[in-house]
Amino acid sequence: MERAGVTVGVGLAVGAFGAAANRPRQLVEMPVFVGGLLDPARSHGDVLVQVAGDRAVDVRAAVEGLLPAVPGWRERWRIEGFRAENREEGGRGLARNPFHFTEGFGNPAGDGETADRALVRAGQGEPEWAVGGSYQVVRIIRFATELWDKDSVSEQERIIGRRRDGRWLDGAPAGEEPNFAADPKGRLTPLDSHVRLAAPDRRDPPPLVRRSYSYDRGDGDTGLVFSCFQRDLAKGFEAVQKRLEGEAMAKYLLTTGGGYYFVPPPGDHWIDALLQGSSGPVGVVATARPGRRRIRSSWSRS
Repeated sequence: MERAGVTVGVGLAVGAFGAAANRPRQLVEMPVFVGGLLDPARSHGDVLVQVAGDRAVDVRAAVEGLLPAVPGWRERWRIEGFRAENREEGGRGLARNPFHFTEGFGNPAGDGETADRALVRAGQGEPEWAVGGSYQVVRIIRFATELWDKDSVSEQERIIGRRRDGRWLDGAPAGEEPNFAADPKGRLTPLDSHVRLAAPDRRDPPPLVRRSYSYDRGDGDTGLVFSCFQRDLAKGFEAVQKRLEGEAMAKYLLTTGGGYYFVPPPGDHWIDALLQGSSGPVGVVATARPGRRRIRSSWSRS
């Protein structure tokens, strides 16, 4: 939904549903993975509300107007994010994260492949109303930026597995695929680098689409509002997360919040499934541009 230059999106968590038959079959409360320490006050919620716009003042005004419009709900957590150096290249949305690296090169460039990775299909065993929707994972990841910045740029690039501008360590341009097979021992791109573990076969990328935002709460609390969309949680985010156990970057990251949500398909036919749900709390994410500003807020029913 878009209004006055602001876009509002909704994700539904497991607590928003009642009967198991109505729920997306993989929708559960987000578990704690290796490297995570979830703060209950900044995690989960029944409904995720995402408010995005180009101006922070418009986004914040929209967020403040949400709660009075939905009596009986309370805000569980909120975080504001932004996309530094937000831009599009080759059909991909790119931005710079708090570790000074450009993100987004791994996303598909076209609408067709984006839909193939992100949208639930008929025949997946999902409820009929969920076809065309998407599983969304939100992770609030605190970055140890002070520790990170003590490393040389070349060491940081070996930990990530790319140059800061996206080029590959074997010399391949950002828009092409590296030849990991020619580097079996990881002399050029370390075997425990982030990109090599996340997608070891670049010809067969993980079936998900990322759209993350940086955050800065002050007092050194900076990091990433990681967000990804997929039609299958097990084959998408969870498969990547399992491969990343033991990555070299792990000591610089701490996941403190977030949750699993299901973004319903366009239209309103999904509301009947929701109306059979139970009660519980909400979350909110807000974002805007330096790049685009977004606020994510999780809400619960009181």
